[in-house]
Amino acid sequence: MSADFWAGYLSGAAGIIIGNPLDLIKTRIQSGNSQSVLPAAPISTNAPPNSYARLGELVKGSAAPVLGYGALNALLFMSYNRSMYFMHEDPANPNSLTKTWLAGAVAGLATFVVSAPTELIKCRVQVSKRNVSSLEAAREIWRGDGFRGLYWGGGITSLRDGVGYGFYYWSYEISKRALMKSRGAENPEWMSILLCGGIAGIVTWASIFPLDVIKTRVQTQGLTTAPTSPATEATAILRQPQMRMGALQIARQAYRDEGAGVFFRGLGICSARAFIVNAVQWAVYEWIMRALTIPEARPAKIDIKT
Repeated sequence: MSADFWAGYLSGAAGIIIGNPLDLIKTRIQSGNSQSVLPAAPISTNAPPNSYARLGELVKGSAAPVLGYGALNALLFMSYNRSMYFMHEDPANPNSLTKTWLAGAVAGLATFVVSAPTELIKCRVQVSKRNVSSLEAAREIWRGDGFRGLYWGGGITSLRDGVGYGFYYWSYEISKRALMKSRGAENPEWMSILLCGGIAGIVTWASIFPLDVIKTRVQTQGLTTAPTSPATEATAILRQPQMRMGALQIARQAYRDEGAGVFFRGLGICSARAFIVNAVQWAVYEWIMRALTIPEARPAKIDIKT
């Protein structure tokens, strides 16, 4: 395996472990099913998650993302690097921001095979009221709809990832260039990497947040129906509804019922998570790439110059 594969995999897993508590809150806020999927005490986007009875609630649904996003991040960075080489650009020091965005978009689309089922399983586990594991959720989806069911909502997921990862790499490069011009040599390099990564995360999510809200609702629709007995609840909440709406129908219904503000619900908590997770991800990625000492695959060192 190449250096960027392992750097991408480990950085993706690290980011998910750190960011999953905030991601859990974001998903529940976005789903719009507050009466059935949130704890009795409402969670404000500005309040700590003190209404969760157990610490385990804050890592709910993390198994699928840790495994899935490790692979996704590995595929993402490998696809980005190779797309840049295909366009005759150095991934470490690109000259064209347009090509940087295009390579990021291609890389985002390439992650579809991992991203779609991982997102579906994660969202369904996170909004469930019972302690359902990622494996149980995957099995139930498979029994209900087969392989195709794992990719429900894949279209909107692909659109979100294509646009989002385009802005991800684009904003990281812009931030890096701005720091190289404005910061003094006394600033430590790792602080610059953390800052650029955090900014890239916020820009990315701000650019795609309405799409992410729609995606979450597409993938969690039908989970508000109360089961007939506690014994069947764990499986009932995972089953797909018989009549499912597509992304456009979900968007229209959400706008009609809740107004335009619904498409930005949870953006505050998401931005906080995005900064933390992506700051860590980029720092881990660059550190591992340098530790593996493979010059042709190693990202550029961010030298802060006056």
